[in-house]
Amino acid sequence: METEKIYIDKLGQVALNSELHELLGDDPLVNLSCSRRHLVLGREEEGERVVMAGFLGDMLIPDLLSFFNMFRKTGILHFNLAAGEKSLYFQNGEIVFATSNFTNEDIGEILFATGMVERDALQHARGVSTGRTTLGKVLVERGVVSPKDLWLAVRTQVEGIVYQLFTAESGSFAFCAKTLDSEQIIRLSMSTQNIIMEGLRRQDEGALFMRKIISLEHFPRGTDRLPADLSQAEKKFYTYSRSGQVSALDLFRKCGMREFDGMRVLYALLEKRMLAMEEQAVTEIGGDLGQVLMIYNSVLKAIYGRVTKEFAGFSEEINLFLGDLPQPYSFVLRDVELKEDGTLDGNRVVQNLAGLEEGDKKKLLADALGELVHMELLAVRRELETAQAQALIVRVQEISNRVKALVGRND
Repeated sequence: METEKIYIDKLGQVALNSELHELLGDDPLVNLSCSRRHLVLGREEEGERVVMAGFLGDMLIPDLLSFFNMFRKTGILHFNLAAGEKSLYFQNGEIVFATSNFTNEDIGEILFATGMVERDALQHARGVSTGRTTLGKVLVERGVVSPKDLWLAVRTQVEGIVYQLFTAESGSFAFCAKTLDSEQIIRLSMSTQNIIMEGLRRQDEGALFMRKIISLEHFPRGTDRLPADLSQAEKKFYTYSRSGQVSALDLFRKCGMREFDGMRVLYALLEKRMLAMEEQAVTEIGGDLGQVLMIYNSVLKAIYGRVTKEFAGFSEEINLFLGDLPQPYSFVLRDVELKEDGTLDGNRVVQNLAGLEEGDKKKLLADALGELVHMELLAVRRELETAQAQALIVRVQEISNRVKALVGRND
């Protein structure tokens, strides 16, 4: 870790930059520890002394927690990180509380994220809470949350503060040995060793989950796979997510799940291919256009599923065809490629048709998709045996007739 050099002048004075001066203030400092290679200065406060300090990276979070647990230390471990500050409270080596000035680790945000409080009620409670009347107390007194729910939220908050520390790669820390009798904290019974093991597990699993989830701001949407062998949590999550209208984070809240628990459920459904992640919310396409797209996508999917078993390059062949279409089909299908199941992104197609009369939209859409299906049938005849190909062709003809009836054409 690269650090700024600080020099001592000939008069023995040390000049601190504005950032350090603002952090330390104007209170007098005392020599806590020194040698020919180091100097530790700190405030002299009654009943409290800094006994250990250093940089993250040189020391890992699991090692730090194990040290204070092993030697049954009592005091407060302060962290100064790039995005804010955190403090862990130890009693005889066990973590009993934690605080943080990270916005997403505020107790109100925890209550909101787990669906216990609505945003309006939270904002109103913030407006009347003071230093002596905490946010949690206001919410309990107003009946917004129960004392039990608040206690559970505080425990979730403390655990989250600690677990998120495992992702910190830089920053500094200092441990102040002191009794906690005068500290205004809720003492929780937590095993430091269990927290260490869980934190390491979450670090590994979280990285695995995010490879499929991509971003918690993305939108899970249902696929055509039918629900099977799902837990109650998975069923609930799948029900809310199948429309593709809600982001992963909002789904966690809707289901009353803590973030990591929600990630685990979402990952399981992605692994079962019952959900897929979309960068944007899926827009429901109604009316005749939605019907035409649904009908043609069903046959495109059927063709794709059959032909790709015989010809691995089918998707590439079709995408090349889409990029070389003549007008007006190229206008309808511009910037459109086959999805993983062989269907088309209906929202992209509808955007291409924006500005046209409804009747023109239907005709152009039906003609363009009919042209695409006609091209795919050439591959059907080429790659499949005659009997298989004929069965698929008959199905396509039936679908074409349905579309003609829908758009009012009988030619």
